[in-house]
Order: sequence, then C-alpha cells, then structure tokens
Amino acid sequence: QFLMANKLDTAMWISRLFTVYCSALFVLPLLGLHEAASFYQRALLANALTSALRLHQRLPHFQLSRAFLAQALLEDSCHYLLYSLIFVNSYPVTMSIFPVLLFSLLHAATYTKKVLDARSSNSLPLLRNLLEKLNSNQQNILKFIACNEIFLMPATVFMLFSGQGSLLQPFIYYRFLTLRYSSRRNPYCRTLFTELRIVVEHLIMKPSCPVFVRRLCLSSISFISRLAPTVA
Repeated sequence: QFLMANKLDTAMWISRLFTVYCSALFVLPLLGLHEAASFYQRALLANALTSALRLHQRLPHFQLSRAFLAQALLEDSCHYLLYSLIFVNSYPVTMSIFPVLLFSLLHAATYTKKVLDARSSNSLPLLRNLLEKLNSNQQNILKFIACNEIFLMPATVFMLFSGQGSLLQPFIYYRFLTLRYSSRRNPYCRTLFTELRIVVEHLIMKPSCPVFVRRLCLSSISFISRLAPTVA
C-alpha cells in the first residue's frame, strides 16, 4: 500500500536500485569486459530516467519558455540529467560512474528505510544497520562525489587529446561543472574547490617549492577563479 500510494517515488527507487546494480557490474566486470561497457550505458540511462522523474516531481508543469529552463537549471536533478547525456555515448570512464552510483545508493538507501518503516519498525535489523552506516558516512560520500565532478574536467580534456572524447564534451562538461558549483542544495563542489585551493597554496608557498612551479600553480588558480560563476 505504501509503494502504491507513492508511485513516482517508488519508480525512482526501482530505477536507482537498477542504476546501482548496473554500475556495480561495470566497476566489477564479473560478466566480462564487453558486457561491462553495456552496463555502463544502462547505468547512465537509468540515472537519466531517475533524474527526469525527479525533475518532473520538482517542476510538474512543463513550459516551453526561457523562465522555465532557467528554473530547471537550478535543480540538481537537471544537472545529472545533463551529466548522463554527456557520458552515455562516450568511451566508458570509471571515474564518471562513481557519482551516479553513489548518489543512487544514498537516495535508494533513504527510501529503503521508509519502506522498512512502513512494513514494521523492527523489520530486517541487519539491513537497517547497513543503511545507518551508509547514512552516517553521507558527508564523506558527498565530498568524494564532488571530487569526482571536479577531476572529471581535466579527464574530459585528456580524453579529447587521446582520441577517446568529442570536441564538444569538455565545453558541455564545463557547463555542468558551473551548475554544480552554483548548486543551492549541494554546496560540496564549491567547498571542495575552496579546500583544494587552500591545500595547493599552502604547498607552493613552502621554500622548497621551485619558483616556476609556484608561478604555474598561481596562474592556474587565477585562471580557474576567473572561470568560476558568481554565486548569489
């Protein structure tokens, strides 16, 4: 009755579990490398479906207007719908599947707990303990996802020069990264950029750091800072 009363949430729960399943079979290619590539695409397509359903839930009344598009781009679900479309037809990159896998795992765990509570307050204690441990590490997981999002930017450039990526991919991914940086719900990408800048500045200011390395890093920091969007 709980599942039927929350059909949209249940559909997203099933698609997230399927995303976790496909992502796991890509990261751990138990069925062979050829099959792993197909699981990579399935995971991203399932994530695109979940993101589209979540976006519909957040903005139920679709309008073909500039204002609606601007509002949609503020939603994290729209960001990851774009993310899935960027990588679904590209060369499989293990780093790109981790954000999809971990976000799906976190959201699926939250809804699984609701399903267990609807069934009985004491049902499946072992599974409940696993879900609690996952929830207690949520902040670290979100930081890891943000780190993946950041380092995928140079990875897309490397893929372009190695012949495994398209010319448009780095530019579209840069747009995705600016959306994540400006996210209202998830500040971890912005926080990680700040933390990485502090760490790099601390290292290059040491006397043992060569002058040319210091200048190169400072120029890179200045360039990346100019590319960062303004956050209200």
